[in-house]
Amino acid sequence: MLDAPTAEATGSGLSEQEAASRLKADGPNELARTGRRTPFRIVLEVLREPMLALLLGGGVLYLLLGSPEEALILLAFALFSIVITVVQESRTERVLEALRDLTSPRALVIRGGERQRIAGREVVRGDLVVLAEGDRVPADARLIEASDFQTDESLLTGESVPVRKVASAASPPARPGGDDLPHVFSGSLVVRGSGIAEVTATGPHSEIGRIGQSLSALDSEPPRLQAQMRRLVKLCAIFGGVVSVLAVVLYGTLRGGWLDALLAGIAIGMSMLPEELPVVLTVFMAMGAWRISKARVLTRRAAAIETLGSATVLCTDKTGTLTQNRMTVAELCLPDGTAFRPRGDALPAGFALLAETGRLASAPQPFDPMEKAFHAVAEGLPSPALELVHTYGLRPGLLAMTNVWRSGTETIVAAKGAPEAIATLCHLDAAATAELTARTEALAAKGMRVLAVARAAPDGQAWPETQDGFAFGLLGLVGLADPLRPGVTEAVAECRTAGIRVIMITGDYPATAAAIARQAGLDAEIVVTGDALASMDDATLATKARETTVFARIMPEQKLRIVAALKADGEVVAMTGDGVNDAPSLKAAHIGIAMGGRGTDVAREASSLVLLDDDFGSIVAAVRLGRRIFDNLRKSMGFIIAIHIPIAGLALLPLIFGLPILLWPMHIAFLEMVIDPVCTLVFEAETEEEGIMQRPPRDPAAPLFSASLLGWSVLQGGVVLALTAGIYVVALDRGMPEAEVRSLTFFALVLSIVGLIFVNRSFSASIVTAFRRRNAALRWVMLAVTVMLGVTLALPFAQRMFRFGPLHADDLAVTVAAGLATILILEFLKPHWRKRLMT
Repeated sequence: MLDAPTAEATGSGLSEQEAASRLKADGPNELARTGRRTPFRIVLEVLREPMLALLLGGGVLYLLLGSPEEALILLAFALFSIVITVVQESRTERVLEALRDLTSPRALVIRGGERQRIAGREVVRGDLVVLAEGDRVPADARLIEASDFQTDESLLTGESVPVRKVASAASPPARPGGDDLPHVFSGSLVVRGSGIAEVTATGPHSEIGRIGQSLSALDSEPPRLQAQMRRLVKLCAIFGGVVSVLAVVLYGTLRGGWLDALLAGIAIGMSMLPEELPVVLTVFMAMGAWRISKARVLTRRAAAIETLGSATVLCTDKTGTLTQNRMTVAELCLPDGTAFRPRGDALPAGFALLAETGRLASAPQPFDPMEKAFHAVAEGLPSPALELVHTYGLRPGLLAMTNVWRSGTETIVAAKGAPEAIATLCHLDAAATAELTARTEALAAKGMRVLAVARAAPDGQAWPETQDGFAFGLLGLVGLADPLRPGVTEAVAECRTAGIRVIMITGDYPATAAAIARQAGLDAEIVVTGDALASMDDATLATKARETTVFARIMPEQKLRIVAALKADGEVVAMTGDGVNDAPSLKAAHIGIAMGGRGTDVAREASSLVLLDDDFGSIVAAVRLGRRIFDNLRKSMGFIIAIHIPIAGLALLPLIFGLPILLWPMHIAFLEMVIDPVCTLVFEAETEEEGIMQRPPRDPAAPLFSASLLGWSVLQGGVVLALTAGIYVVALDRGMPEAEVRSLTFFALVLSIVGLIFVNRSFSASIVTAFRRRNAALRWVMLAVTVMLGVTLALPFAQRMFRFGPLHADDLAVTVAAGLATILILEFLKPHWRKRLMT
């Protein structure tokens, strides 16, 4: 428990000695740093991968055998894998650093009776902080002096409307939100007035600090596909390890040459271990992030792409996400009930007077969003040269403010405020007050914040002590709204078509939230408030969350509970937000989506995706791309599984039947370094399947490698294995030299793999369509394969390294025929698998 500030923090403020003592005791006014994964630690984690161990082991054996070229190539491939992983994993969380920057602005404090500007991190408990319009509050504090003081706490509460603050000697519970409280909070913005506040909490003890601590305690959602692939790789590694050990023993016992036996065992282990999957996933996600960035969505964590297409729930904040977080005058209403909606046209006479008086009742140079709205609606109206000569600010007993203007001998008094306060100033009778209240409630039901405007024209030069002394006349009501972002309604509708449920979670009032939800096309029949949610246990909340679309008056920790309840119910949760208060839920969700324009650094750092243009519609584009990416990823993964079947078969069959060894580690590394990564680029560039946004989200529990996908992969691999093994056996039977048999079979395998690329380009389209589709990456693949195969035949160095012999025209024709046969056989079988692959 923190000690209360001492009496020394009065009048002249703390002394420098006391401030230094407290800074030493409490620490700087910033968040504590947490441990981060270093590149060295990441490298150690990568080195635990079984494939890298095999590559390194193979390189060492080649060195022992006196083959440095082969050793260097294998070691280079291992280094390549390490570099990719380290670069990807080094982009770790920077949430606390962003919070530290936000909570450490410059601060004007009173120390030793003098005002001095210090770094925000040096502010301590008990400091007297001088605050003025436009300042960022450096620490949690209690106002001891205040004049017409308002702060924007939307970063903490989600409410776009500033809250009034009053000075007080008492210390009620300090929570953001609510009018006429004495507490101000670190990170909030002073939008009106001035004051002096006594610091009550700094650093991790402040409200924003507690959010930072909750962030550091949260773990980001682990990538599902990565977990699935690691399990698959682990199973294959165990099985491949057992087979490899048996092969080494068999080879060494029957043929002698234990170093060659170890190389053969490593080759078998590499052939049976789909180690490309993690590397391919990294490359695929990086390309997907680049493609999504073209839709104005920045991907901060590639793992979000794999989940994006399977999102079932999108939790969105209202302020700044569905709405623009700027107040506009939506409706003007005269005392007789006549209403007018400004649309940029000229205002009728009565409404022009109402708008002009509202502007005169606002600050001449507005900072408050509502006052900016009053100036905007009155823009273009004729205004005489007036001088502001007196101001009456808000006070707890009368929520209205009045400005007195003079032009020569003419005096204009303009007031605006809560309708009940203006009714009091205008001395309305009970009937008129009831009528005004009814019209106010009607506007509020439309999601508007309602203010009343009044005007007076006194004759005297002296001003009354309070604004009650003027003879005001009611001019009408002004309804202010935070408008929807363009395209929100269409985006919500498309989310519904795609089977994604949209839930609004906001700190705003229920009536406003429900009205905005209806405008956006959401069902707002059921609205759950923060108070109601606080009384629910987790089981009740989980049940309620299934049927609720709007949550209002929600605090940050309650957002976390909602997200946790949805996740526990099996939903894949995407969460949008822009404020500090959104950061914990952004991090806890499967997919955190921050706004890049107004959004805070904290929200962006906590998120997986950032909408660069703050366009809610970009989420739909990202979902479409996410589904396309996932479809194409399945094609790529199925292809990888398929090619490992003939590779493993051709590595095992010679050992089983006592034939010459066909594939050594060099050959398998060649395939993995060239064919697999490049082919991944081909699949990533494929266009989307038909009806991609009419399908329901993918079942989050469904494995990437479904039974149908594995079956189709096994079938493809079996066809290629049968063709290439047949070529191998026939070539040996005809007495071809071992080196030529190896090159003939290897070339046939490579061209069959190229055939698999064309077969797997689409689950729904035919091979004819696949050939017609433009795919620049495919042309590069074909060129790379041609060049690499040409090099292995043309250069003696490459022939020796790969143990290849020369091939003649008829041999090359056989390899081309193998590739064409692969395409024809599998295209004939594809229609029987299409329906299963598309579900």
